[in-house]
Amino acid sequence: MVENDRVARLHSFDTSVPDRASAIRAQNFIVQQISGHDGHDVRFASSEEIILILPDAGGMLKREGADRSDRIDERGVVIVPPGTYHFSFTGSARLFVLATDRPDLRDHDIANAETYRVPDERVAPVGAPFVRIAGAGEVQILPIASVPHPATNPRLKFLQSATMSINWVEYAAPRDRTSLSPHAHDDLEQGSLAIDGDFVHHLRTPWGKNADLWRDDVHADAGPSSLLIVPPSIIHTTEGVGTDHHLLIDVFAPPRRDFIAKDWMFNAGDYRDPLAD
Repeated sequence: MVENDRVARLHSFDTSVPDRASAIRAQNFIVQQISGHDGHDVRFASSEEIILILPDAGGMLKREGADRSDRIDERGVVIVPPGTYHFSFTGSARLFVLATDRPDLRDHDIANAETYRVPDERVAPVGAPFVRIAGAGEVQILPIASVPHPATNPRLKFLQSATMSINWVEYAAPRDRTSLSPHAHDDLEQGSLAIDGDFVHHLRTPWGKNADLWRDDVHADAGPSSLLIVPPSIIHTTEGVGTDHHLLIDVFAPPRRDFIAKDWMFNAGDYRDPLAD
């Protein structure tokens, strides 16, 4: 247990009502799940770039007031410029909207808004956005099949926007539990978004001097439509335990500069880091 009682928390999106949008936040980002049917139209807005996750594909994206729409036929990631947009489903599918700014949402739209009434001072701010230098102002549709694994990290795929980055983690059958990756972060929160499969999130809170505040390890079962928020210092790793398909998206804000430095970020060349100016 840390002094300000910031512990990892597992949240589930509300999927009980068809076509309902459900949102969960971390300090620096918000994740919204929307499940829609053919013809269902949803609206979202941000003053910064938005990351859309389409695990099932199927939809038309249109900026409010624009004449043209972008058709999305393949599952993957879409990087959307700032603005207000409508997404129309072309079949039954799920849409995940990831952003560091959602002025269209209010606290009552976000399941865990109360958690962040008092900010966690350990979490570094997003800071100045990265500057898009390739395809500025354009919708970037990235079918996940066309995004390669980095040569030095063949398990994950990495993508960024101006203010966020994600790890796309996908595999079949259980994860090799002799090759897990427990680690902690000093100054950022991680969101682990479970989309498909059955997972166990393994969590360990470092011990301080006061033994009365020590916590036992946690091994939290997580299924689809859940989001684990891991604060700084918590040791964590996730194990897919189901026998079928697993899809997990790790979410960070700001973009992971350490991953960019390792040449893991697929679209890092589309951006200029403001800290490099």
